[in-house]
Amino acid sequence: MTTKKVKLGVPRQEGQLSMMFPRGGPREGAGRRAIGETKKISLTLSKEAWQEIENQCSELDKSRSELLREILEAHFHEKEVRKE
Repeated sequence: MTTKKVKLGVPRQEGQLSMMFPRGGPREGAGRRAIGETKKISLTLSKEAWQEIENQCSELDKSRSELLREILEAHFHEKEVRKE
């Protein structure tokens, strides 16, 4: 069995420690672009509501996150329009 040494990189941002690899690995600016702030929530709905969400996701070929984000953004946009 061989042992391999692991290098830890100097953090670019406070609290961010990354492993260093000889090739590839994390790079500044790599990955998907953020579309907003992520917060994890737990949502309790009826089985019927969850089924409707799943049906809509299948029909529209969207993830639950995409569908719920669109529903919430539409709600808040409509609320803003009513204020004007």
